[in-house]
Amino acid sequence: MLKVQKYMARYTGIFKILTPVSVFQPLMKDTLESCRFNVIYQTGDYLMAREIPGNVAFHQLVTVEVLVDKTVITDREIHMSIVVKNEELPLHLDNHCQQVFSQITQAITDANHWQIIEAVAG
Repeated sequence: MLKVQKYMARYTGIFKILTPVSVFQPLMKDTLESCRFNVIYQTGDYLMAREIPGNVAFHQLVTVEVLVDKTVITDREIHMSIVVKNEELPLHLDNHCQQVFSQITQAITDANHWQIIEAVAG
């Protein structure tokens, strides 16, 4: 039996931010919406958003997952990771998924409604 593996572009970032926990989700949702994403699912420690169609081919549409590490959360400090991915083969360093990842990380870093303590992109 032949097993087909699906490859995709995938970029991750880790952020430590200062903001009240009670307002984090609405602020993160606003930040993603400013980058042309629709939030399609959210729980207390997880948020998923998809890129709004219209500018790129379907296989290039990006999905963003935001995961909050509840083991180190305080009432003002949040540790979160983001995963930005799509079904595009990352044949070039400057592909659509990487461009969107850069846009999202810049939006998180530039947001004036929280303070970045640490940011690591990988």
